[in-house]
Amino acid sequence: MLRPLAPTTIHPPFARYAHGIEVPPGARLVFCSGQLGIDASATIPPGAFEQAILCFRAIEAILGEAGMTLDHLVRLNAYVTGREHLPAYMAARDSLLSGPPPASTLMIVSGFARPEFLVEVEAVAAQ
Repeated sequence: MLRPLAPTTIHPPFARYAHGIEVPPGARLVFCSGQLGIDASATIPPGAFEQAILCFRAIEAILGEAGMTLDHLVRLNAYVTGREHLPAYMAARDSLLSGPPPASTLMIVSGFARPEFLVEVEAVAAQ
């Protein structure tokens, strides 16, 4: 069983994420490469919220191949190209993640391989 770690001796999380997740011995792990906001037909929506939804849908599909769901996420690394995209990313994330929040880092970067990309998300899941 995955266990969120939240020591009371440190500042609480700024948003819906866990400071740490304990993965029990013998758990299966899946590492997802960074996913961009592009769909199977190569359409890239213009907004950060829509791109983040596509990132999480891609992660969901990858996890599905391993018999897992988004509820098995233990770690997220997310990247956005500007501070103005933080609320849209967090709204998309929070709309799709119903289980205990994973450990998470959100960074602002100067860009991705193509300028139309605004969001990238990589993930680790355990079961």
